[in-house]
Amino acid sequence: TISLPLMNINFFNTNIEINKELDKLDFFVLDFCSLLNKLNINHVIISGYVSILFGRSRLSEDIDIFIEEVDYFNFQKLWKEVRISFDCINAQNSNEAYYSYLLKKTSIRFSRKNEFIPNIELKFPKNELDIWTLENKRKIIFNKNILYISSLELQIPFKLLLGSDKDIEDARYLYSITKKHLNLSLFNRFIKELGVEKAFNKYLK
Repeated sequence: TISLPLMNINFFNTNIEINKELDKLDFFVLDFCSLLNKLNINHVIISGYVSILFGRSRLSEDIDIFIEEVDYFNFQKLWKEVRISFDCINAQNSNEAYYSYLLKKTSIRFSRKNEFIPNIELKFPKNELDIWTLENKRKIIFNKNILYISSLELQIPFKLLLGSDKDIEDARYLYSITKKHLNLSLFNRFIKELGVEKAFNKYLK
């Protein structure tokens, strides 16, 4: 168990339990992901929101989510459900969103109606690493709600690979509070595969 100001994190074999006071961004993510769960669409949250979920205090305008590459019929179901509460801010209809964006490995963005920030950046996996991320997601019980995030063993090295100041601080924060619970063989594998040994030694050791 990790106790941070206003939150608790409990690590289990198959999932992680997080309890904290929810803010506007948390409600936004939970509302959107509840629709993906409702429609049984395989998905995983990646990038900046993962560190925010674990208590890092920073702003984020985009919530990055991979979803499985569904066919157009099932995407239409998702589009119809999402558009009840959210607007797509870069595609006019489901046909354009699917064929001109998602199938071309470009993200579509959703925000709450009449708002632009924050927004969900929804995309299909582009490569084998993205597919691995989706297939090896980690289940989070977040104030009794269910979220799925990328494996921390990949998330942290990938943040080092991105290399911006914000990404380095995300990696540093996540590593500092989760290192005792990481699968070290898997973590070290991704450190080597992504070629971030120097960054790891510089920023995280």
